[in-house]
Amino acid sequence: MSFRHKPQITLPQILLAVAEELRDTKGSEALCSSPSLSLLQITDSAGHILYAKEDATKGKFAFTTEDYDMFEACFESKLPVGTGRMPDQLVILDMKHGVEAKNYEEIAKVEKLKPLEVELRRLEDLSESIVNDFAYMKKREEEMRDTNESTNTRVLYFSIFSMCCLIGLATWQVFYLRRFFKAKKLIE
Repeated sequence: MSFRHKPQITLPQILLAVAEELRDTKGSEALCSSPSLSLLQITDSAGHILYAKEDATKGKFAFTTEDYDMFEACFESKLPVGTGRMPDQLVILDMKHGVEAKNYEEIAKVEKLKPLEVELRRLEDLSESIVNDFAYMKKREEEMRDTNESTNTRVLYFSIFSMCCLIGLATWQVFYLRRFFKAKKLIE
């Protein structure tokens, strides 16, 4: 017996995901000793596996990407055959990306920064993230505008083609009906 859940998310360049403890729905105890959750797998839109872990019950994982993409987080639960009904499970997955994924306390310890310097570093990263987001939105807006203009042009040409076909069909009907009625000698 197995269960698969595949939420899809779109994330930019850096991602840090934290999987909290897995619990049954009653919340009584962690399922860490249970063999029910067997695989956690993260894949991108091209099908490349970015992260995979067997017996995933708790932990942190991180991966970086070149650009914005759609990612699929797949949780697969398996229960040995003959053990009965699959217990209810609650999976808590805390996804962080960009500036919020960085651990500034660790950066401060490693680089021996003062609290004000750490806050300035965080604000600098935040402003850089905002600038990158605006550049991405501007690029997407240009792509959407180009798509919109292309679609409008295609609709215009299709409308002109449809009108020409209708006019041609109407003209053909007039000539055909005139010839038909002349043959039946209803009109001269």
